[in-house]
Amino acid sequence: MTLRFYDTASAEVRDFVPLIPGKASLYYCGATVQGMPHVGHIRSAIAFDQLTRWLEYRNLRVTVVRNVTDIDDKILAKSAESFDPGFQEGPDAVREEEWWALAYRFEQAFLQAYDTLGVSRPTYEPRATGHIPEMHALIQSLIERGHAYPALDGSGDVYFDVRSWDKYGSLTRQNIDDMQGAPDADPRGKKDPRDFALWKGHKEGEPTTASWASPWGAGRPGWHLECSAMVTKYLGTEFDIHGGGLDLRFPHHENEMAQSQAAGHAFANFWMHNGMVTYEGDKMSKSIGNTISPSEMLELASPRVVRYYLGQAHYRSVLDYRPTSLQEAAAAVERIEGFMGRAVQALSDGGSYAFSTYGQVPGEFERAMDDDLNVPQALAVVHETVRSGNTALTEGRLEDAQQALHSLHDMLRVLGLNDVASGVVTDTRESAALSVLVEAQLAARAQARASKDWAASDAIRDTLKAAGVAVEDGPDGATWSLQRD
Repeated sequence: MTLRFYDTASAEVRDFVPLIPGKASLYYCGATVQGMPHVGHIRSAIAFDQLTRWLEYRNLRVTVVRNVTDIDDKILAKSAESFDPGFQEGPDAVREEEWWALAYRFEQAFLQAYDTLGVSRPTYEPRATGHIPEMHALIQSLIERGHAYPALDGSGDVYFDVRSWDKYGSLTRQNIDDMQGAPDADPRGKKDPRDFALWKGHKEGEPTTASWASPWGAGRPGWHLECSAMVTKYLGTEFDIHGGGLDLRFPHHENEMAQSQAAGHAFANFWMHNGMVTYEGDKMSKSIGNTISPSEMLELASPRVVRYYLGQAHYRSVLDYRPTSLQEAAAAVERIEGFMGRAVQALSDGGSYAFSTYGQVPGEFERAMDDDLNVPQALAVVHETVRSGNTALTEGRLEDAQQALHSLHDMLRVLGLNDVASGVVTDTRESAALSVLVEAQLAARAQARASKDWAASDAIRDTLKAAGVAVEDGPDGATWSLQRD
C-alpha cells in the first residue's frame, strides 16, 4: 500500500511521495521555552516521533528538524516576573532571572521529558537566537518583493503586508476580510491591523540583551519569522512535511506559509497537525484546575504507560484524559509485557534473549500505519498478536510463539514503546524467574479448577493478588499481569 497522509492545506488524504527519492524531510514546531512542558507539547512530539519511525521503517532516510523558540514576548514577561533560583547573595536578596537563563532552564525540562518518554532526538534542533542573520535576509527579501514594510511610525518594527499576498488564509481556508487582528497586537504603524510582525523594534524597559542590530534598528524577530528562517536553512526552500499541534494552524502556520511562499519558497509539501488533549471532554485550563502535566502522569505510571496513553489515539483526533486513563493504559501495557515475559522465559531457558534488527511487521499493521498513521488500528494488531502468542505458549507451539514475540517486538519499536522504561523487565533472569513461579501457580490453579476444587483455586488467586499479580480468566486460559498502585 502507498503511504498516505492527511494534508491540512488541501484538506484531503494524499499519497506521500518524497521530494527526493529515498529521503524524507520533516519540520515540526518545538517548544516556546517559557515554562514547563504540558501534555499537548508531549503528545505532539510523540505523534511526530511515530511518524519519523514509520518513515524510517519504510526505508526512508529522515531528516528531522524541531525548533526551540528561545526569545519572544512571553519569555521576556516570565523573566521579568521571576527570580534567579541560583542567586544567593544575602538571605532576602531577589534578582530577576535573565531571560536567556530562564529559556535554557525550561529547554532542559523539555528535553528531559522527551527523553524520558522515548522521543528520538531530531537531526537538528536549532534555537531562534542562533539564526538572526537568516531572519534578516528573509525580511529583506520580503521587503524587496513588496510583501513587507518598516513600520509607518518609525518604531523599528517590520510588518508582513497580508493584503499583498492573495493566497493569505488559504491554509485555514479563511477570507482575509473575515479575520480579526490579534487581540493583543498594537495596531500603530501598520497598514492593516491583520499585518503581523517580522521584526520587533526594541522597546523601552526591555533588556538590551534581548535585541540585535538590524537594518531597521535594534530589535528581535517575530515568532512566525523564526520558523521560516530555520526550516529553510536546514531543509531548503521546499521540503516534505511541516507538522505541529492543531492550535498552531492559525495564525502561526498560516503566517509561516504566507511569508515563505511570498519570498518565493515552495515550502511544505504536506501540512500535518495533531489533535488536542482534553480533560473529561473539556479544554484543559489552569484557571479551573482541570490539568495534568507530564510530570504528574509520570508520578502515576511508568514512562512506557504514559507514552502508550499519549500515543494510542489517531494523531488527528482529540485525546481525552480521564482519571482512569492511565490505569487502562497500564492494563494494556501489562498484557503486552506479560506475554513477552512468558515468551522470553519459554524460549531462553531462563536466560537473556536477544532480538534481531527489524524483521517484517504483520501486514495488517503495515496497512494501518500506511493509511495516515492509523495507530489505533495498529495497536489492535499488537493486542491480537499478544492474544495469539499467549495461545501458542499455552498449547506448546513455541515456533509460533517466537514468531509472535518477534513481530510484537518490531511493532513496539515502530511505536517507540521499546525505547522507554517500564515497570516490568521482560528479558532478564529476574523476569524469567518470576514467570516460572507465577506459571507454576497458574498450573496448580488450573488443576484445581479442573477438579472443581474451587476453594483451592480461589486461594491461589488470592495469594497471587496479595503478591501484586492480577489474574484474568479468558477463553484461552488464565493470563497474568503485575498490578499498578
